[in-house]
Amino acid sequence: MAPYESDDSTTPDEIDDLRSGRRKAARYVVPVAVVGVAAATIGLVPAIADSGDPDLPKISAQQLIEKIAESDVQQLSGTVKISTDLGLPDLGGLESSLASGAMESGDGSSADPSAKLTELVTGTHTLRVATDGPDRQKLSLLENAAEYSLIHNGKDIWGYDSASNEVFHGTAAESAEREKEVPATPKDLTEEALKSVDDTTSVTVDGTAQVAGRDAYRLLIKPKQSGTTVGAITVAVDAKTGMPLKFTLTPSSGGAAVVDAGFTKISFAKPDASTFDFTPPKGAKVTEEGEVEAPAEEHSKVPEAAEDGAPEVIGEGWNSIAVLDTGGEGMPSGSEVGGDIGGFMDSLGDKVKGEFGEGTVFKTRLVNALMTDDGKVYVGAVTKEALVKAANAG
Repeated sequence: MAPYESDDSTTPDEIDDLRSGRRKAARYVVPVAVVGVAAATIGLVPAIADSGDPDLPKISAQQLIEKIAESDVQQLSGTVKISTDLGLPDLGGLESSLASGAMESGDGSSADPSAKLTELVTGTHTLRVATDGPDRQKLSLLENAAEYSLIHNGKDIWGYDSASNEVFHGTAAESAEREKEVPATPKDLTEEALKSVDDTTSVTVDGTAQVAGRDAYRLLIKPKQSGTTVGAITVAVDAKTGMPLKFTLTPSSGGAAVVDAGFTKISFAKPDASTFDFTPPKGAKVTEEGEVEAPAEEHSKVPEAAEDGAPEVIGEGWNSIAVLDTGGEGMPSGSEVGGDIGGFMDSLGDKVKGEFGEGTVFKTRLVNALMTDDGKVYVGAVTKEALVKAANAG
């Protein structure tokens, strides 16, 4: 795609071209379940990379976004370090006890990626990744004395937890239908942030950097709106391939990054074919995907509004808030629930009042949610005050 002749505006046709390019760049994704990142809407404000080290050719933000969209890296291997700080309280072993209870009840497998990789929602973790085209990927979560691997090889999806010697098996088609996969690598996180385009955001090129020994441009994405919990997103983009190498999201409240995911090592050589081979170890417990799905469907009740379609979205850009009417009676208090779970709920929630009545705001450093006592839920990457204002208007 040719560079734009003007840095002052973006036409609807150009926006469509960018979206088409992003779909091309996103045609394969390592299937993972890690941490939800609020979708960002981005207006294009081109700038020139004229500072920093290394010394790279000048590029506009528009051209750099095109470079990301056109990136078509098919083969790579490397190590990713991901740190997540949502401001959640220390679970004090509660997470492990809940997982253990689920396994004992027969409702899941410790090797199920939709459960296992949620460990990345907090703390710092090291991942090994490998990709060889759209049909072969591998992601390994390195732990103190164990390793969890998620392997996509052709039609098969394998999850293996060496700590419990459990195996999860599904097919690529079945896993796609689950719709539980969310971003994990810098590339995935960047594509999530670049899903749509409007004028609520400033996008500039903020110099250059070196990541995992590669020369890169720094793309800086900042909301123009107040009331959002997102401060800025910085993406280090490989100057040669256009592939995002590092993704950092900082909150508007300041402090440490909410999400910081970046390669510490990377090679674009073809991984060895044996990297994607997997045979369940002798004595391992193997759970088929359908065996996990059935109990979840039997024991969960989906709110009627969710069955009818997507939640209503109010506001625009970074201040978008999803609204869902569960038809219920609101969230029980921690004292009503009792025990460790009740204490955990109380540590997250703030009681609020307004014209809407009363409710509880469950807060993190990025995504906040208000549940009213009559069962309405307002959620977004916005402040507590913005949620209360939306509920009052509703």
